[in-house]
Amino acid sequence: MYGCQQVLVKQDQNLIAILKFLCEESHKLTNMGIYYARQLYFKAQKCIGKYDLEKVYKDNNHYKVLHSQAAQQILRTVAESFKS
Repeated sequence: MYGCQQVLVKQDQNLIAILKFLCEESHKLTNMGIYYARQLYFKAQKCIGKYDLEKVYKDNNHYKVLHSQAAQQILRTVAESFKS
């Protein structure tokens, strides 16, 4: 079971802009991973591997702007969710 923790951020416009940008980029990377996994499943009848998405999106701009461990975890979560 997953929990949620609320973090209050001061009204610093620069920090809010950075956090918003990172959230948008992670959302875009998630959507790209889901799209690729769905297309692979419907066209080739294959399930995506845990590390396959990382190989595909390693050179993508949305992947590059995030910290590498965060981007890898996003794509691994997509693959695990799609398998289940």
